Amino acid sequence: MSAAAGQLALLDASQAQPDWRVRESARARRLTVRVFPGGRVEIVVPVGTRSRTVQQFVSHHRRWIDRKIQELRHLVSEPVDSLPQTVFFQAIDRRLTVEYRDAPGPFRVSETADGILVSGELLRLPLLRHTLHRWLLHTAHAQLVPWLGSVADRHGLEFARVQVRRQRTRWGSCSRSGTISINACLMFQPADVVRYLFVHELAHTVHLNHSRRFWRLVEHLEPGWQTLDRELARGWQHVPHWAIG
Repeated sequence: MSAAAGQLALLDASQAQPDWRVRESARARRLTVRVFPGGRVEIVVPVGTRSRTVQQFVSHHRRWIDRKIQELRHLVSEPVDSLPQTVFFQAIDRRLTVEYRDAPGPFRVSETADGILVSGELLRLPLLRHTLHRWLLHTAHAQLVPWLGSVADRHGLEFARVQVRRQRTRWGSCSRSGTISINACLMFQPADVVRYLFVHELAHTVHLNHSRRFWRLVEHLEPGWQTLDRELARGWQHVPHWAIG
């Protein structure tokens, strides 16, 4: 496995693939695997996980991983380092054109009549992508936070605060203190799927588990949630590569 600096080589040669990555996370409590659009694979492991444990995990899930790679490989036709020419926020049914202007000074995103203009030194691709990531976070915060609040008000539920992040493995979470974290990439999901995710996390403010009582509450708040849950599980196919990388 070709690993980036500081990344553990936790897969043996028979399992290694050039587009696979193993990432240690201090927040991880168990091993998880995610296959992204384009077929990139990321395995997240708790700190201190042994190589043999990762190899056994991959062997156990290899059939599923290979199937997901085949499903998602064709979804990214542009090179990994390419920049988007359009952005479609399915959650709010809004499509934006993206223009780029080569300019010195700070990197900026400004609104245009039908989209956005990204200004900066066009040869500095990593900074352009970082600028787009910051814009995505800002836009998601402005759209998703009030939306979450309205869903909470509708069902008479409360949360302490909300934070929006660009997560790679979770669509949302709720802490014991009542803080709800939501993924900025929800902007690329259908509106009813986003609403279900909000209901799911708000239900955790009542039951901080996945008990029967939790699922009964989810069913009460969002009848037919199972279909939406399956759609959310496949949701990464809607997320463009630039928003993940």
